Amino acid sequence: MAIQTSGVAETLLDEPHVEGRRISVLQLRDRVEEIGDTPPATAADYDLDLAAVYQALAYHHTHPEKMAAVREARQTQTDARREEIDANRPDGVTPP
Repeated sequence: MAIQTSGVAETLLDEPHVEGRRISVLQLRDRVEEIGDTPPATAADYDLDLAAVYQALAYHHTHPEKMAAVREARQTQTDARREEIDANRPDGVTPP
């Protein structure tokens, strides 16, 4: 696969992502700033140009309200899914 240089787009799943890819800004930000991977390692893992990782990080830090809303929406979806799973769990089945 060829390495791709891209900007940030907001048209996929209503969440900022690397243009032309299904890699979200939050995904890249979390890899670098939460997990501690370096931008070059993250770029290599996702077959991205290093500039795309830095563009995603810059977008995250220059759009804090948008990114907080995205993270909140993700958490809301996760909570709803967990509630749905709990409500439909067969009797006697418990998570580990």
